[in-house]
Amino acid sequence: MLKLFRSWSLWLQLLIAFVLLLITIFFAISLGAAVIPLQDVWHAIWSSEGGEKIDILREIRFPRVVAAVFVGAALAVAGAIMQGVTRNPLADPGLLGLTSGANAALAIGLVLVPKLDYMGSVIACLIGAAVGMGIVYGISATSRKGMSPLKLVLAGAAVSMFLQAVADGTGLLFKISKNVSMWTSGGLQGITWSAYIVMPLIIIALIGSILISRQLTILSLNEELAVGLGQKTMQIKTIMFIIVVLLAGSAVALIGNLAFVGLMIPHIVRTFVGGDYRAVIPMSMIVGGMFMVIVDLIGRTMNAPYETPVVALVAVIGLPFFLILVKRGGRFFA
Repeated sequence: MLKLFRSWSLWLQLLIAFVLLLITIFFAISLGAAVIPLQDVWHAIWSSEGGEKIDILREIRFPRVVAAVFVGAALAVAGAIMQGVTRNPLADPGLLGLTSGANAALAIGLVLVPKLDYMGSVIACLIGAAVGMGIVYGISATSRKGMSPLKLVLAGAAVSMFLQAVADGTGLLFKISKNVSMWTSGGLQGITWSAYIVMPLIIIALIGSILISRQLTILSLNEELAVGLGQKTMQIKTIMFIIVVLLAGSAVALIGNLAFVGLMIPHIVRTFVGGDYRAVIPMSMIVGGMFMVIVDLIGRTMNAPYETPVVALVAVIGLPFFLILVKRGGRFFA
């Protein structure tokens, strides 16, 4: 079956994945603590009429599921770009300081501006993500032998722990732990349409990632080859750095700290479409969105009416994935 799927054209593969995503979205909207028939879901989309069930769909489930799609796509593409640029199979926004940096910056922002609005929170997360990523890359590149995958992961782990400690310490010191935890708990509870002020940033970054996918493919093979083919590698890396910060920072602004999504999805996608980032990037968007919708659905239904935190479910899946990836030298599907 895998060989058959690989033999199909990219457009057919993307079409199949997109149809599966739509099916997943419809079921995720329908299922929950209160099961709502699919015909009511369809009615809520295309009709202007109201009602109790319709209001639940439009005000609670619609924004939550759509946010899950965007967050999953953003984290998956950010992870794919990081793995391609660094040629490090263990790269992930949650493991290399981006999400912890965003959390720390958000905590500091809440101290400096107690009534920080949503746009201010987004800006703080973007700045923090950029600082966190910059520190990790700076530390891992200080060695005479240059940057290596192992150094990058170790530096990421150390910096992430430090920045998370900064976020927690700031919350305790200034008694804003509750406000900080509401943002950093890693879940989609309470997402409303007002949160969609961040969506344009994600959309712009996703479009940009598709536009630079060809350059990323060449860069992921060999930097000397990229230079020989006339690529301005420093400019391309800077653009990719900005795209990753926009994706990871926006995702953290929406749901908080969430690791492993950007690590797992690109590896799963490469199994089906190969290593060409012109295929990896768009497929990662779809599969990443589908993954987050499914995980959020499981979190809402496995112990209904109570919710299981999405961050816990992703960790249960992601940690074994990470350990197997390390053991196999960066290849999960060996």
